[in-house]
Amino acid sequence: MKKMTLSAVLLQVMVIAIAILAISCKTTPAIPEVQEKEVEVVKIIEPITPKTVSFSEVPDKEWKLIEVYVNERNTGFTRNSPANNNLQDIYTLSFSDEFVSGVGAPNRYSAPYTAGEDRTIIIELVRATLMAPIGELSTLREYDYFGYIQNAYRWDIVNDKLEISSKLENGNEIRLVFSL
Repeated sequence: MKKMTLSAVLLQVMVIAIAILAISCKTTPAIPEVQEKEVEVVKIIEPITPKTVSFSEVPDKEWKLIEVYVNERNTGFTRNSPANNNLQDIYTLSFSDEFVSGVGAPNRYSAPYTAGEDRTIIIELVRATLMAPIGELSTLREYDYFGYIQNAYRWDIVNDKLEISSKLENGNEIRLVFSL
């Protein structure tokens, strides 16, 4: 057996004493107190599914143009402005089984149309009477309105308003908004 010096034995005893002291002083972490709180019950609401619209909601009604957008910018045309009080009988749109028809400013017009799936629509060449207008609105000329109609490619019902989208040869996107 190996002999140890007194200082070596004392050193070992001190190391063991420190280890025992460290183990005995070790504390467990405090567990936080649980406080009762009122919990707000949230009712989960099923997501609102968009209203399914069908083209059957569009025909046999007289739709009146209320706004015109070119590239999503309002052109300033509005049926409700005081300056346009006399617009009640112009810029209208009605769909029957085969034709779209209405009044421009001031001419009556009609054109064959086809409403396809997924809200597509094709309106063929517009035919109109040839009355001369007494005055013309600066915000929408009849000629432009007829061009917008016959370049239509999509329809939709948004907030009970009929929206007709068209695209011109120059790339401008047009959105015509009609109400009943």
